[in-house]
Amino acid sequence: MNRQVFGYLLFTIFLLAIPLLGIYPIFAMKIMCYALFACAFNLLLGFTGLLSFGHAAFLGTAAYASGHAMKVWGFSTELGILYGVAMAGVLGLAMGAVAIRRSGIYFAMITLALSQMVYFFFLQAKFTGGEDGLQGVPRGTLFGLIDLKNDLNLYYLIVAIFMFGYFLIWRIVHSPFGQVLKAIRENEPRAISLGYDVERFKLLAFVLSAMLAGLAGSAKMLIFVSATLSDATWQMSGLVILMTLIGGLGTLVGPVIGAFIIVLLENKVGDFGAALANATGIEWFTRLGESVTIVIGLIFVICVLSFRRGLVGEANAWLEKRRGSPAQS
Repeated sequence: MNRQVFGYLLFTIFLLAIPLLGIYPIFAMKIMCYALFACAFNLLLGFTGLLSFGHAAFLGTAAYASGHAMKVWGFSTELGILYGVAMAGVLGLAMGAVAIRRSGIYFAMITLALSQMVYFFFLQAKFTGGEDGLQGVPRGTLFGLIDLKNDLNLYYLIVAIFMFGYFLIWRIVHSPFGQVLKAIRENEPRAISLGYDVERFKLLAFVLSAMLAGLAGSAKMLIFVSATLSDATWQMSGLVILMTLIGGLGTLVGPVIGAFIIVLLENKVGDFGAALANATGIEWFTRLGESVTIVIGLIFVICVLSFRRGLVGEANAWLEKRRGSPAQS
């Protein structure tokens, strides 16, 4: 446990020092948003055993809700974020109440179908801007004091949001509630026989995962001052599954590493490709263009064939084998 705390402390210091290292803040903030999204998804799949194909609905709902509240209703930044998270939670409660009545592939297909319904709603609704998206959302000020138009101020807010979400997940996983979720994942009939209301636990896990995904969506909207349909597509749901599997299913650090790898590979010339190349020296990523999807696909295939437990999962298994005792992520 001491090693875990020390590792998390070093990671926190690294995050705080990123602007001093010359790394483009927007790129780092994007990674943190996707990492939080992947961690939220991992809470549902990795620790509860529920595969959702519709998690992008929560990311998109929070982004649109926060953006609309801040741009049209004049909400402050903190209230706008909370409103987006609340809306994602309400949607999660509605979707979860329907989906948890089934399991396995049926659960996954129900979440996909409901997510597509949300996507088409966003496509047709006037307040979302349709295919153009919701543009020009003001970042505002935090508590009326800190100007978030400054990228550095916004960066440290995103760090705070990410760390809050990550450690909330850590606390959930290591609580008695988290142990019940693991029991449901490993053997649901046995959990039922022990007297646990499995459906209630699964619904609560679904809502918590949705709200954390919504927190990532609100943060992403704040970074790019816009909410678009790409946040709610089924491709985004597939991408978060990919991040989780590559990093390590059922680990805490794995989704963060998976998000970093996927965002790094997806980065192209344009928004911040040149800045990334200058900061990291990895220039060949900027020349991949649309072929980056082929590289991501190859990496996914290699991970599935060679690292079935993901990068962190395999590392933990190797440490466990070497030390002869369980390794913690």
